[in-house]
Amino acid sequence: MEVKTAKSAGFCFGVKRAVEKAYEVAGEKKSGVYTYGSIIHNEEVVGDLEKRGVSVLNSEEELKALSEGTVIIRSHGVPRRIYEVLREKGLDYVDVTCPFVLKIHRIVERESRAGRHIVIIGNKDHPEVEATRGWCEGPSTVIETREEAEKFLLEGHEKVCIVSQTTFNYKNFQELVEILAKKRYDRLVLNTICNATNERQAEAAEIAKTVDAMIVIGGKHSSNTQKLFEICKGVCKNTYYIQTLADLDSDSFRSIQCVGITAGASTPNKIIEEVSKHVRIKF
Repeated sequence: MEVKTAKSAGFCFGVKRAVEKAYEVAGEKKSGVYTYGSIIHNEEVVGDLEKRGVSVLNSEEELKALSEGTVIIRSHGVPRRIYEVLREKGLDYVDVTCPFVLKIHRIVERESRAGRHIVIIGNKDHPEVEATRGWCEGPSTVIETREEAEKFLLEGHEKVCIVSQTTFNYKNFQELVEILAKKRYDRLVLNTICNATNERQAEAAEIAKTVDAMIVIGGKHSSNTQKLFEICKGVCKNTYYIQTLADLDSDSFRSIQCVGITAGASTPNKIIEEVSKHVRIKF
């Protein structure tokens, strides 16, 4: 069987930096190390860090309950109030927020202070979007679907700043911006989708066009992996979403001649290599 593995698959710069720092801090401190939220959306990495003594804080209340320790701020970032809590309690912290996410925080903080209503194209429940909203000085709205864009209405407020979740589908971002543009607001549109995301999505779509089946690897809560799956599924109907090799249904590949493999930004190379090797050997 021919296997085509995307060159862009796996850890992006921001995720690699965050994970390496988390392991470094775990090795130095030995105990009393926490991450605010999962460091990245990958259960295997989070589980391995837990074995090394790194616990996950799942809420602001859990953070406030700490009296000591070192807190690692996740790659998805946190609202400004979390920094305030850390300083008030005198806790040590290590910030591994992705630089591209930090850039969005600075944008929404600046533009909301300038009186613009912030519109974030993305998933309102995603930690990156929740963090970004936490840097807005004024009102903000999250839009993910065409229906939400069409219903968007500001009464007596015509200045808007539109940004995007870093892992959002670029084509969908353009479509939603076009809908909002028809409303004739005084708008500032900033495409804040990460370049690595654009490259990964484009490469995945190209590979999906040339194979009989596509395997997309990533955590079930990973937004960028979900977007990859949607893109590949739209091109190749035989697209499968797995977290690890254990999720692969071998029977689905018995008659496949050529398979493509890509992975989300939070997927370790080890898992990608295991899947690729298994497919090559078994089929």
